Amino acid sequence: MDNINDDIKVNRRDFLNKGLRISAGIALGGVALYLGENASTEDLVWQLDPALCIQCGQCVTNCVITPSAVKCVHVYDMCGYCDLCGGYFRADAKQLTTGAENQLCPTGAIERKFVEDPFFEYKITEDLCIGCGKCVAGCGAFGNGSLQLQVRHNLCVNCNQCNIALNCPADAFSRVTRSKSSIFKGPSGNAFLNRT
Repeated sequence: MDNINDDIKVNRRDFLNKGLRISAGIALGGVALYLGENASTEDLVWQLDPALCIQCGQCVTNCVITPSAVKCVHVYDMCGYCDLCGGYFRADAKQLTTGAENQLCPTGAIERKFVEDPFFEYKITEDLCIGCGKCVAGCGAFGNGSLQLQVRHNLCVNCNQCNIALNCPADAFSRVTRSKSSIFKGPSGNAFLNRT
């Protein structure tokens, strides 16, 4: 029996060394497990922050696809359904008619529909929209800012380095998780996440 106890004897230095190694291994394993569970497995996509966008027109010319994946969207909850819509009519429009000479949009992508006196509804035809931002600038200057530019993720090829983001003078583009990819500017001018 004494022979067995002699083989098992461990000095204090070896005991502490092994104990610290085992403890460190368990701690590192726990940290790795925690980080692995909390790591985002969600795809990253490019997002335009409408609170930073200055409607410079770079989205039209710098997107790698034609027409641009950046489109005008209408935040109906903010819209005043104005008869004189700054996003629809040119500032120098002589008449409030749907004639092309009165429209601000160069491609006619905004449809104006009478609702009731004096209200009109404005719809964006995305296939015609080139993302120039003229309507967004007009709506922001003479309206309530319900027209906003957004990256349409069903069109965007999600480049590793977005060419629009590289050339954006307002630095309004960033990478976000897909669940946070619909950011709109609210009435106060602050950005909010659309949960729809």
